Amino acid sequence: MMGNYYFGHMLGWSMFGDIFMMLIWTGIIFFVIWITIEASGKLTTHPTSALDVLKERYAKGEISKEEFETKKSDLNKN
Repeated sequence: MMGNYYFGHMLGWSMFGDIFMMLIWTGIIFFVIWITIEASGKLTTHPTSALDVLKERYAKGEISKEEFETKKSDLNKN
């Protein structure tokens, strides 16, 4: 009798430990996948054209309309 009770008790704790370890490994795997996706997204950036950069700077208010038009016409000449 005592042997069966002890086995049942250990089985319960073992099961808890197994579930806990599965959760830990699942978290680690998802973390590695997430890091890989983030890193690959930043490494494969598409080069932006000079006109796109110019439009972005104008939209942010870094350059005036006159400066935007001047630089835009300079880019179109090339």
